[in-house]
Amino acid sequence: MPEPTKKDETSNGQPEESVAPDSNGAPPLPEISLEISPPPEAVAEGKETVETDGKNPEPEPLQAVVAPEPSTAENGSNQPQPGGAGVKEQAESTDSAVKEEAPCSSPPPEDVNSIKKLSVELPHDSIPVTAKGRKDSVWSLGEGQAPDDLDKLIDTPPLSTLLIERPQSSTVPVGGDISFVAKVEAKDLLRKPAIKWFKGKWMDLASKTGKHLQLKETFDRFTKIHTFEMHIIKAKDNYAGNYRCEVTYKDKFDSCSFDLEIKEVETGSQNIDIRSAFKRSSEGQEDAGELDFSGLLKHREPKQQEDGPDVDVWEILKKARPDEYEKIAFTYGITDLRGLLKRMKKIPKEEKKSEAFAKKLDPAYQVDKGGKIRLVVDLADPTVELKWYKNGQEIRPTPNQRKYIFEHKGTQRIMVINNCSINDDAAYSVSAGEDKCTTELFVKELPVKIVKGIEAVKTTVNERIELECEVSEEGAQVKWMKNGVEVPTGVRSRYRVKCEGTKHYLVIDDASREDTGTYSIMATGGTTEAHVQVDLKPLKVYQDLQDITVMLGQPIKLHCEIFPGNVPGRWYRNGQLIQPNDHINIIHRNKVHRLEIEAGSLHDSGDYTFVPEGYTQSLSARVHIIDPPQVHLESLNFPDNTVTIVAGNKLRLEIPISGEPAPRVVWMKGERVILESGHRVRAETYGDQTSMTIEVTEREDSGNYKIVLQNEAGEATASIRIKVVDIPDPPEAPLVPVVGGDWCSMTWDPPKYDGSSPILGYFVERKKKQSSRWMRLNFDLIKETSFEPKKMIEGVPYEVRIFAVNAIGVSKPSEPSKAFTPLAVTSEPTMLVVDDVTDDTVTVKWRPPETIGAAGLDGYLVEYCIEGTNDWVISNTEKTEKTKYTITGLTPGSKILVRVKALNAAGASNPRTLQHSILVKEVIEPPKIRVPRHLKQTYTRRVGEAVNLVVPFLGKPRPKVTWLKEGKPIEPSHVNIRNTDCDSIIFIRKAERSHSGKYELTVQVENHVDTAILDIQIVDLPGPPHSVNIEEVWGGNVALIWTPPKDNGNAPIIGYTIQKADKKTMEWYTCIEHYHRTCITITELVVGNEYFFRIFSENMCGLSEKATQTKKSALIVKEGSQMKVPEYSDHDFKEAPKFTQPLINTFAVAGYNATLNCSVRANPRPKVIWMKNKMIILDDPRYRMFSNQGVCTLEIRKPSPYDGGLYTCKAINDLGEAQVECKLEVKGGFTFFELMKRGVPLHLIDKYMNETKIVEQEK
Repeated sequence: MPEPTKKDETSNGQPEESVAPDSNGAPPLPEISLEISPPPEAVAEGKETVETDGKNPEPEPLQAVVAPEPSTAENGSNQPQPGGAGVKEQAESTDSAVKEEAPCSSPPPEDVNSIKKLSVELPHDSIPVTAKGRKDSVWSLGEGQAPDDLDKLIDTPPLSTLLIERPQSSTVPVGGDISFVAKVEAKDLLRKPAIKWFKGKWMDLASKTGKHLQLKETFDRFTKIHTFEMHIIKAKDNYAGNYRCEVTYKDKFDSCSFDLEIKEVETGSQNIDIRSAFKRSSEGQEDAGELDFSGLLKHREPKQQEDGPDVDVWEILKKARPDEYEKIAFTYGITDLRGLLKRMKKIPKEEKKSEAFAKKLDPAYQVDKGGKIRLVVDLADPTVELKWYKNGQEIRPTPNQRKYIFEHKGTQRIMVINNCSINDDAAYSVSAGEDKCTTELFVKELPVKIVKGIEAVKTTVNERIELECEVSEEGAQVKWMKNGVEVPTGVRSRYRVKCEGTKHYLVIDDASREDTGTYSIMATGGTTEAHVQVDLKPLKVYQDLQDITVMLGQPIKLHCEIFPGNVPGRWYRNGQLIQPNDHINIIHRNKVHRLEIEAGSLHDSGDYTFVPEGYTQSLSARVHIIDPPQVHLESLNFPDNTVTIVAGNKLRLEIPISGEPAPRVVWMKGERVILESGHRVRAETYGDQTSMTIEVTEREDSGNYKIVLQNEAGEATASIRIKVVDIPDPPEAPLVPVVGGDWCSMTWDPPKYDGSSPILGYFVERKKKQSSRWMRLNFDLIKETSFEPKKMIEGVPYEVRIFAVNAIGVSKPSEPSKAFTPLAVTSEPTMLVVDDVTDDTVTVKWRPPETIGAAGLDGYLVEYCIEGTNDWVISNTEKTEKTKYTITGLTPGSKILVRVKALNAAGASNPRTLQHSILVKEVIEPPKIRVPRHLKQTYTRRVGEAVNLVVPFLGKPRPKVTWLKEGKPIEPSHVNIRNTDCDSIIFIRKAERSHSGKYELTVQVENHVDTAILDIQIVDLPGPPHSVNIEEVWGGNVALIWTPPKDNGNAPIIGYTIQKADKKTMEWYTCIEHYHRTCITITELVVGNEYFFRIFSENMCGLSEKATQTKKSALIVKEGSQMKVPEYSDHDFKEAPKFTQPLINTFAVAGYNATLNCSVRANPRPKVIWMKNKMIILDDPRYRMFSNQGVCTLEIRKPSPYDGGLYTCKAINDLGEAQVECKLEVKGGFTFFELMKRGVPLHLIDKYMNETKIVEQEK
């Protein structure tokens, strides 16, 4: 359907509009009536004709007329302008122009001079943003489209694929009810399709349901039809318009549009003025309380009004100021002031005439796909530079591209778009200086029509089928369907689709009967279909199947020949389908069909049938197989055909047999035949197997059994051995030859009878003699006939017994052994070493034995002997309980060996002997310093931390120890040193940087000296960088450079932290951390801001307390507009510390927190130190120190009288220092016991108690 070309305007230049009652004050868009004028030639064909005046034989261009609503408040002309009629439309997405969907069923043709009207109402709230910026969204066909092309705009919509009944256009009077019905057939659908109802283009009616709109869905299980209904209740004027119904199921889609026309009830003429329109309706009426301008559209009975002069209130309101609206409404009796103000806002204002454009672009253009369009503007000033844009992107001309052509004709500027495609469907704008106008281009795709349909085909299998169809456009997208389902065209598909120009082909190379069906091709402008029939060729039998007889195990071959040769078939045995496998081979070569079985079996005997596929005729034959008798013992899966069973259990042997015909079976044990009528032992034969049953097996049932089979084809025999097993007999009572402290050694003999099964092992149990509870000692079987029980209690008598185990089970227990009692001495002493040697004594020491028996440890015995002899002399006549002993009375210069024994009630343990002999002579041991591993490298601590180093050393006699620092003696007041016989301790309570250095430790024994050097490094926070300068400023970047700090805190600088601050706020923000270089470029700075920068240095202790700030600021200006800022000298705000609020003497209550406060002013920020009685307070958890904005606070947690005294606050910076003092007295004391519990040192407790006594005496 063609699009309207220009907007209809009233005589005063303002569009005519009205307000619907339910639109919340938003005026609905006017109704669109499209007049379609067909060419004169259509009259003879029964089509709609074009009205002509006789002067111009050519058809008139399509016109769209806006049907104005009746209103007495505004007057204007409703005649269309020469360029066409204007339409207020809703702009849809960029890929669709304003297209009016054709109704579902065409109305009956009218007379040749009739006008076809289509009513469309677009809701105001769905107008897109792009349309709001244009003047009333006027749409035009453009200058590039000839009137002759209008004949192509009305096309037949594609056939529906889902809807079987579609809604029809209808008419309803105001206040009436109407229903629209859509039906979908669900025979081919797996689930319910999705349906949506729309009004206009985008308004989804699912969100508008209520008392005036209801949606309903039903499903008929018998007819398989989904019914969807839309009910409109009490229709109003603004309900008229175009509606659309969309149905979606997976990849299928169908839609239908229809129109609703609202007829007004004819009433007499009314004279409604603004004063009556904006008065609230009386209570109880249906429209009571409505406050919008829709009162002008309500057809009420006019009320009697007072006679008076006619006053045009609208003209008064237009000329009045907004603050006078309430007064005018009160004067003329208008009570609905809110509705009046809403109406005033909706009065369109006169647009300001463009200064740059004499004629702007039309609000919208439409062009067919592949055509061209000309966008023309007329400039008021031809010298103004003009730029064209597409979707906000500037269109630039290129020499080799003919897509966009720019032309100049006087003051006209023209852009021609050639070969329009869907990508050209977009928003275009043109700017001339500060002025700008916009438009939208809609590219319409013409439907693809079927020029030549496909023809019906009838053929036979294995032939080639080619379906041909010709469409109206090359490269068009079409869809091939078979029986309503899309034909698969993948790589592995049997169907091939090809396209040659406007011709499309569907090819089936090797047709089969499954290809029979109705094939169709669908295009956007139509569809065509044809039936394809594929039949079979007649069957001829050249060689039939023959009956055969085969020996069991011989190959079976069945053979037949049929025509046609390429027809497959199926083989059946006794009516069951035969599938090829390793045993059966099915061969089909041209006309020959063969079935081959490698080795025939009884299962392969029967009636065989071959059925050609697709035919009712079949070929049959019978296969007969004979077989001599056989016994299949291998199915028992017993080694050596020996069956083992536990005595007392039931035995049933089932042995498969074969033979054709069925053989006679006899079971025998020796010469005795086993009968079927036996009670405990019997034999049975049935079907293809024979069995022998022994109800309760006994030892006498062991032996060889023979099976004999006989039939007409021969005889077969087989033997089976049956072995009956049982649990073994119990062993004899075990013997216990050796007993230890908590263990013993026991032996036994195997049982006399093993139960016809090898002995797997033994279980051992133990119990105390006085107890009746046996305890198993092993959970894993013992393979040998000996065992050593452990973990027994010394002095307690025990008994043991044995169980024998075979594969059947566990035997009964043996008789218990004779009772035995464990008892043992302790183990030998450990770690025997020489402690000291003199000219006539040797001192040794050792550790107690690892194992001490129940008798305990009574003492030790020390013995020695001269090296080279074996005469051991007891050194201590009485046993010693100590683990250190000195042997006296030795000959100087002699060498002796020493050993120690442990004694208890059981006797002496094995001796512990020194490995080497001892020379009885005092030996000088040279000194040797054992420097710990962590002190072999630089020992680092922070300022204020404690240093406690222990350096062990060796040497005899006691070495002399000296410490030096940098070659000088250490002052005891700074470093505490404590020496022992084996180590030296250096201790610093609170380390300072002056304690750093190399400490030399010297250990001397007579003329032997050993030295060690310890490197101690005390580190602190570093100082700030020496200087920070702004090296360069460009764009949004600033280059900084600085020098490392003079004071690195006695540790290497590991990085820098750079911060920036806007001069306006001076709030610092970190730019980068852990930066290693001394120059950096700060980027992404805001243009127009002025920045200061500061830098912190960082070492292993952390960031420096202060930062160095740039003296000058960096102003980030836009390039080319930088202003030279005069330099000013900064005021020096530095000053020495000065307390503005001193400390005040304070009384505190013991057990309650106390605070001391003062304030100090200084620049730079001072370091605050708190002292008590002239001693600095550091790392004491009872004190908390705060400093905020110059206010210094000391908090004392739960003070005691000990916390009373003189407190001092000291502030220090580079320019000087200051301090204030106060006295703190804590009331309420503690007892001596409470002070001890708090951990107060004794000398302080004594001092506190003395002071308390003095105070009490003074009182």
